[in-house]
Amino acid sequence: MRFLLRPGWIALTLAVAGFAFGCYYLLAPWQFHRSTERDGNNAALARAVSTAPVPRGTLVPPGTEPGAAAQWRQVIVTGTYEPTGEVLARLRSVDGNAASEILTPLRTTDGETLLVDRGYVKPQTGETLPPIAPPPAGPVTLVGYQLPDEPATDRAPITQGGYRQVYAVDAAQIGTLVGARLSPGYVQLLPNQPGVVTAVPLPPPDPNSSYSYAWQWLIFGVMAIGGWFYFVRLEYRTRLAEAEASTGPDGEGGPAPVPPAPAPDRAGRDAPVEPPPDPRTRTTSEVLADRYGR
Repeated sequence: MRFLLRPGWIALTLAVAGFAFGCYYLLAPWQFHRSTERDGNNAALARAVSTAPVPRGTLVPPGTEPGAAAQWRQVIVTGTYEPTGEVLARLRSVDGNAASEILTPLRTTDGETLLVDRGYVKPQTGETLPPIAPPPAGPVTLVGYQLPDEPATDRAPITQGGYRQVYAVDAAQIGTLVGARLSPGYVQLLPNQPGVVTAVPLPPPDPNSSYSYAWQWLIFGVMAIGGWFYFVRLEYRTRLAEAEASTGPDGEGGPAPVPPAPAPDRAGRDAPVEPPPDPRTRTTSEVLADRYGR
């Protein structure tokens, strides 16, 4: 097995070990984590349509980040819209079509300012948006889905078509943009609520293929290790056969002895033939005898 110490085999062994390590300790655990996360999102969606709405303050204390248990829960909020702080979340997709979501701050009776997603609008031509209906004035009571902030982005907000637009629904970034202290998270309105334009539909349940992907990575790791053992065995058997072929029947090194040539038979066919006598040394009687058979 000394061939395993050769550079080519060392490189192959390290590559197989690195790939198997990545499968077992990086890729498969990552997919299992994604599977658990997607199962949680699917369960939250199921709760969103089956659980009765509750006052937001009983689920999310004022000024705190919504926890995982609060995601997609239906909450009740009472307050007054502040349309001067309205912004649009651009580059959205609703039912496979481009859209922008309308985010308007709401001053609640609890004394906090909360972002409310009033729905979406689709561009008419290119990036031109249609006129957006303003929210109602005065106190309103809303029902919507509680959602956490989206991950912040490095892309700076822009102003286009008369609207301030952002690339992520992040309360901290939008609060800096509009000059207001916004509570973390936002509320996405249900249909037929005061101020809703076109309610953003619930996302479909995730089919969650991550679990099968995780098992595929585990299988790939086993296949890599099994393939390494197969080629090691094949190389060992090949070298063993070559060693046996180069060894004589007595077990010593060197080529096998060549068998001796066969001995001549009794008829002497293999014996050397004597050259015929020189005619110049023959007598007249010997020549006549050969010619006439005498």
